[in-house]
Amino acid sequence: MTKLQKILFGIFLLLLGTLVYLEATKPQPVNWFPSYTKTDKIPLGTFVLHDLLTENSNLEVIEEQSPPFEVLKDSTVSGTYVFINNDLNFDKIEVEKLLNWVAKGNTVFASANYHSQFLKDTLQLETQAAWLPNTIGSEPLMNLINPKLKSEKPFRIERNLSVRYFEKIDTLSQIALGVSQIYNDTLSIAIPNLNFIKAPVGKGAFYLHLQPEIFSNYFLLAENNADFTKKVLSYINDDKMLIWDNYYKSGKPINVSPLHILLNNKYLKWAYYFVLIGALLFILFEGKRKQRSIPVVPPLTNKTYEYTRTIAGMYLDKNENHEIAKKQIALFMEFIRTRMRIQTDKLDKRFFESVGSRSGNTEEATVALFNFIQKVQSQQHTEKEELIKLYHLITDYKKKIDGKS
Repeated sequence: MTKLQKILFGIFLLLLGTLVYLEATKPQPVNWFPSYTKTDKIPLGTFVLHDLLTENSNLEVIEEQSPPFEVLKDSTVSGTYVFINNDLNFDKIEVEKLLNWVAKGNTVFASANYHSQFLKDTLQLETQAAWLPNTIGSEPLMNLINPKLKSEKPFRIERNLSVRYFEKIDTLSQIALGVSQIYNDTLSIAIPNLNFIKAPVGKGAFYLHLQPEIFSNYFLLAENNADFTKKVLSYINDDKMLIWDNYYKSGKPINVSPLHILLNNKYLKWAYYFVLIGALLFILFEGKRKQRSIPVVPPLTNKTYEYTRTIAGMYLDKNENHEIAKKQIALFMEFIRTRMRIQTDKLDKRFFESVGSRSGNTEEATVALFNFIQKVQSQQHTEKEELIKLYHLITDYKKKIDGKS
């Protein structure tokens, strides 16, 4: 390095050190991400609620990491299924599972700003966002309808949040439980909108709520807000088991990526950046004088085709049709796993529907193909005609996937 380069490099290091110090001493901003996970202590996490339910109540709480579709396959599961998240986007099959489960006498308690459209259509519900003219912000005001649970003054969340309500319900069967309104300089609800209802289904019921923030750490730790949350949860039958959903959560429970750990800590993050910048400077100043020519290395020849041809010839010479059929089936299963992203460990109706829809084939054609595959797999010997038929069936099936027919 020349003397000028050393001076410039020293100035750069001084500026970089100053920047690192200023960044390290800057206070961390509050994280308002709507996580709703039980481990998060951020404002919109549910650490406090989960602790209250598991440690300070008589409820038997069971936690589920799997989607409801998988959980409710167990016919012995009963009680109250609790979902709390910003968005509960159940698909059509999950909604059917939940409806059948509730009809047997169970309960679903779901609190979210945005509920599944399939569920709303089934229960004949419509939701809408509240707003006030000439007002940008919207702070929720909430209360319950039951005189025994209703508070003298409504509860307010002093933060700009979405305030949603049920614009339409089935008034013949569904019951209004709670109301809300946007705060408008007065701590009273003049024009109530429904934000909490009970929708009976068979022997059970859905409790649908539209302000999940009341279950967050931020709300529960402010003044006497916990009383309101307790009253909302009083509709849950405490004689039954409570199933806490950990699947439908916006926040990820854990991230063990080394880079995530580095970048999540401000000191390690700037140390990491410092190393990268130092490496870049080393390359700029030292790379040219030490750089050598890179020899040309010819690429390796792909011998896969010749190898496959040789192995196939060996099987054909020995008339091992059954072994060839097994290889064809194994390759086709691998094709389904890698190309269509479908697991092949369980060949059931859902599997046939998924493969048929993603491949462009009908479900009947899919079932017929796999019936023949299972027949070949179950037998000890495969005739040449069966081997040829298997090859054509698989080839014709894959043509639809590639869009050739």
